[in-house]
Parts: sequence; structure tokens; C-alpha cells
Amino acid sequence: MPQLIIIVVLVVGAWVLYRRFIADAKRLAERSRRAEKERQTGAIGTLVKDPVTGEYHLKKDEDE
Repeated sequence: MPQLIIIVVLVVGAWVLYRRFIADAKRLAERSRRAEKERQTGAIGTLVKDPVTGEYHLKKDEDE
């Protein structure tokens, strides 16, 4: 029985690490895509509209 619990804990831990890896990979790919597009267009940054105030601001990596 203890072996089953250890195996379950290891499988759940591996699944959590896999999901985190996939999320990081998607975030890095999006950042790379955005940087490439900015480089191609010569833009300094990407503007995003604040839905509450309606004002535009430069998108930061933390805004994702």
C-alpha cells in the first residue's frame, strides 16, 4: 500500500511539473513572437487598452 501512495504522489508531481513546463513554453513562445513582430515593424512596444479606464499603456511581461 505505501508503494501505491508513493507512485500516486510521483505521478501527480510529474503531471504538475509537466503542466508548468507547457505553460512556460507557451509564454516564452508568445513573448518571442511578439518581439519578432515588434522587430519587423520597428515598434518600441505593444499597446494594450485598459478595459476599466479606456487608456492605452505599454504591455509588460507581467501583464500576461
